[in-house]
Amino acid sequence: MTSAPLAARLSIPSGPLFFPVTAYGPDGSVDLDVYREHVRRGVEAGAAAVFACCGTGEFHALTPEEFEACVRAAVEATAGRVPVVAGAGYGTALAVRYATLAEAAGADGLLAMPPYLVVAGQEGLLRHYREIAAATSLDVIVYQRDNAVFTPESVIELARTEGIIGFKDGLGDLDLMQRIVSAVRSEVSGDFLYFNGLPTAELTGLAYRGVGITLYSSAVFCFAPEVALAFHRALNTGDDATVNRLLDGFYRPFVDLRAQGRGYAVALVKAGVRLRGLDVGEVRPPLNEPTEDHLKQLAQLIDRGYALLEEGK
Repeated sequence: MTSAPLAARLSIPSGPLFFPVTAYGPDGSVDLDVYREHVRRGVEAGAAAVFACCGTGEFHALTPEEFEACVRAAVEATAGRVPVVAGAGYGTALAVRYATLAEAAGADGLLAMPPYLVVAGQEGLLRHYREIAAATSLDVIVYQRDNAVFTPESVIELARTEGIIGFKDGLGDLDLMQRIVSAVRSEVSGDFLYFNGLPTAELTGLAYRGVGITLYSSAVFCFAPEVALAFHRALNTGDDATVNRLLDGFYRPFVDLRAQGRGYAVALVKAGVRLRGLDVGEVRPPLNEPTEDHLKQLAQLIDRGYALLEEGK
């Protein structure tokens, strides 16, 4: 765990936010050595933070023991160079358990994912995330998606809660996000972080930038870090020509391919890491691997992404 405040470290747009996949060996067990290598490569490539065991990292498929081991391995691999944020989810009791395991493993913060299965009201959601925030000394980012959707008034309450420093949007309702940003800005003093958490967030980067949200998760960084870095740099410097070239030639076709299979937001990313030479294994059930044709298309897209970087020089 690093001593600098997590919010301050995350608010500096030095690079994409890295959501590593979780590596499995031939027998299906977690391969911590390969996982450390994956994390180390990402940090050395320019990641601004490591979000371990979150959606791309198959949080849903990990036992508590595997989760703690992976978070600890991520902390070891980063060696304090960038913050490590760990996932936490399921019902309140289990989410608190994962939070305490992450703290014990040395994480700098938590990404609190939606509670399992139930569709709760605003009061129940606030209780859930407040209990997670109170369970450890770690700073918390609340992830809006699926069955955890907030009103602007509820996000004001989250922003006023000690330990909650940010809000990640995986819903994609820009009208709602504009109202949330405006409401919190009007009612809460101090900085509150916002993240674009949609799958392949680069595709909506320009739209979220218009709302004032420039932080985003990058799954593409897992397997094509140079492409992700070039896009991140262009987005943050206003180089919209480069942004649009990468959107048209790489990101939009990648999203089109991702839409061809359920669970491809994770499975394609993991396949991309393997295609780039690091054997991180296959996804665990209930996810499934991409088809052979989709793997061929992915390989061609990766080549196209790197060719676009050469064209821009």
